[in-house]
Amino acid sequence: MNQEQVNIKTPEFVSVQFKAAGLGSRSLAFMIDQLLLWVVNIVLALFFFYVFLDWGASLLLANSISWPLAILVLVLFLINSGYFIIYEYVSGGRTLGKKIIGIRVIQENGHSITLLSSFIRNFLRLVDQLPAAYFVGIVLIFLHSKHKRLGDIVGGTIVVHERRTKRTKKKESPLEKEIFQRGLRVEQLKVEPYQLEAIREREWEMLRTYAERFTTVSVRQRDPLTKKLADIILPLVQLKETNLSMTDKENILLLLYVSLQDDWDFDL
Repeated sequence: MNQEQVNIKTPEFVSVQFKAAGLGSRSLAFMIDQLLLWVVNIVLALFFFYVFLDWGASLLLANSISWPLAILVLVLFLINSGYFIIYEYVSGGRTLGKKIIGIRVIQENGHSITLLSSFIRNFLRLVDQLPAAYFVGIVLIFLHSKHKRLGDIVGGTIVVHERRTKRTKKKESPLEKEIFQRGLRVEQLKVEPYQLEAIREREWEMLRTYAERFTTVSVRQRDPLTKKLADIILPLVQLKETNLSMTDKENILLLLYVSLQDDWDFDL
């Protein structure tokens, strides 16, 4: 019997429990991604023929249609092969299909997927899809205790269900009121997912402590804490401190806390 629950111990010695994504959810996510790729392929092919059809007759006569066709094939190959590698890396292990189904790829240590591990697991799709219709991959996912295909085994990754925290309606906390009064929204934070990966356990604990104490200390006490933490956190996520007021730094730190809260506040 395959195990649904997977226990992962992070390098920071935090034990986290995930639910491994099975064959059904992974197949459905893959079909959604393939449908998107088919649409893109068809649109590009139609555009190609629209552009070259007007003068295609002369090209055919000149036997020179091969080079634009080769360009089309190359572009389609790069899109179809690079879609999963790049999308998974920049979106924290989620492609469009995975986002819709509610699953994601992570590393075995619980951290977000790296570019190298994304490349390995997706490059080995070439083996997983042998001899046809992803036969090897399907068999391995079905038999493996953590529902892994060959790409996951070699790449050191695992596909898990998103951790969705059920939130009951409750009174707003002082911090939530403060964020609302400041008119802050996560969308205002101009930080990419790969930049957030630089924040590890130590920095997260400092950021969480700062946020939890934010409304309980005076401005005089808060300013040095804000400056000290900003000097540590902002360079990690590649944000420049130049010309930032103390209020700007406070807002950025609070938005970083809100952005990272769901990923770090695990139910242990």
